[in-house]
Amino acid sequence: MDFIDQLRALSSRVADAKEKISTEEATKNAMVMPFIQLLGYNVFDPNEVTPELVADVGTKKGEKVDYAILKDGKPIMLFECKKSGGDLHINHASQLFRYFHVTEARFGVLTNGLTYRFFTDLEKPNKMDEKPFFEFNILDFREQEVEELKKFAKSAFDLENILTTANHLKYTRAIQNTLNDWMINPPEDFVRLVSAEFLVGKQFRSTVKDQFTLITKRAFQQLIGDKINERLKGAMSPEPTLAPAELENAGEPAPVPEGAEPSALEVEAFQIIRAIVRPLVKPSRVSIRDAASYCAILFDDNNRRPICRLRFNNENRLILGLFDDNKEEERIALASVDDIFDHADRLKSAVAGYLNPNPKEAGEQTPA
Repeated sequence: MDFIDQLRALSSRVADAKEKISTEEATKNAMVMPFIQLLGYNVFDPNEVTPELVADVGTKKGEKVDYAILKDGKPIMLFECKKSGGDLHINHASQLFRYFHVTEARFGVLTNGLTYRFFTDLEKPNKMDEKPFFEFNILDFREQEVEELKKFAKSAFDLENILTTANHLKYTRAIQNTLNDWMINPPEDFVRLVSAEFLVGKQFRSTVKDQFTLITKRAFQQLIGDKINERLKGAMSPEPTLAPAELENAGEPAPVPEGAEPSALEVEAFQIIRAIVRPLVKPSRVSIRDAASYCAILFDDNNRRPICRLRFNNENRLILGLFDDNKEEERIALASVDDIFDHADRLKSAVAGYLNPNPKEAGEQTPA
């Protein structure tokens, strides 16, 4: 299972458990330890992950940090845990601050099992910054954030590489926050800048300022909306078509087919299915084709080779259609698209059947 698939599986478990967890200890066991394990560190080996690492800090004796990840016997990353959903204000990270100062660790993580805030010492050497350079939400993450998280995995951990990108992430985050503020409430200097070419020779009076502040705000919102629509269209637009025989030789993906556009929820399910079968085939050999009453997920864009069907026409009732050996469809109700992961074995089996066809399957039939 790929790293992102493991994250999705953990995300689903955390989402189910978070309401039942009310203590810090339960948060560590049910959420934080699995997260550390997912990064490739053995939580049961004290030479690799030490719980409640003890050190004397000045006049304070017996100070403990919840987890220390070790490399060659030295701490490289410290975890301070709060209860599930607890406040992660920097004022609640006093132990993390102190431990960061007296150990060789260059990264501190403050977490409540749902959000993980990563800190380092970009401002002053050996003093943990007050603002995180990276934040990861286990219940709501994007692929770019997964790529950044991977850098902390045992197999990829490279101190200099992370410190280099930490600087970029810090300033990227700050600029994003500034732009977000400007989008909601554009400052006068910015409005002057973007409207300068339209106001040559005109005075920037109060009425003009108010008019172009509103226009700038709307332009920001429309630009963001247009970019989102472009991404959605790109995800569903057809790629150059290759015949199945050419696919085998060229190793190029099958297209996302033409026709009616799937919904955003169907596209999300489609991407999950692609991720599930990725160990068997290139994801792009898995295609989506919309129909009147369902979305077909097909192998090599061949309607005689269905992997499953998505019956998501009613948002309150999500149905996954899986096929048996006789191409008979079994309809399974889902609570959310994440439940598709529960049927990974059957989806992989469907794809494997097309890669290694049974002799009696020589004459494929289109399912009813």
